[in-house]
Amino acid sequence: MKEYVPYILVVISTIIFTIFLIDSERQIEHLEKELQTQTDSLNNCIDSLIHEIDTLEWENTIWDFNIRFSTTHLLSAIIKVESSDDDSAYNASEDAVGCLQIRKTMVDDVNRILKRQKSTQRFHYEDRWCRHKSIQMFDVYCKHYNLNSAEQIARCWNGGPRGNDNPNTLNYWAKVEKEIEENYALR
Repeated sequence: MKEYVPYILVVISTIIFTIFLIDSERQIEHLEKELQTQTDSLNNCIDSLIHEIDTLEWENTIWDFNIRFSTTHLLSAIIKVESSDDDSAYNASEDAVGCLQIRKTMVDDVNRILKRQKSTQRFHYEDRWCRHKSIQMFDVYCKHYNLNSAEQIARCWNGGPRGNDNPNTLNYWAKVEKEIEENYALR
């Protein structure tokens, strides 16, 4: 029996070492999953900040007139009212897509404007999902229709080129104005 003791000790040591390795592998897998979750969360945060920065940069470049509210926040407020700042927002009943809830008719109108301006640039319906391209369409639309006040921009974005004359767009303007006052007035 004594001659088997070293072998038994080796077997027991091997079993303990194997159990330790298995437990270590489980801990490593758990840590890798936790790290991936935190990395995904951080990436989402970074993406959100990039969207906000892109929006602010575009706002600063597309308007050169004096609006009652800061122009750097009007587009952000409209995006918040339209989609709660969600680039993946979709309203099936209107086929309105993206952060600015652009319909196909808006893409068609913007492309018609670009064609009249003899521009080679054109937008596709899929571009409505892209914040950058949605903001470009917004810019083309606002400049073409000579929208030069925050209220005009908001109401015409909501109700079309004659939205400023449509009493149904007053509620939309009130939402945008409230968003600006509550979330951007002190910035």
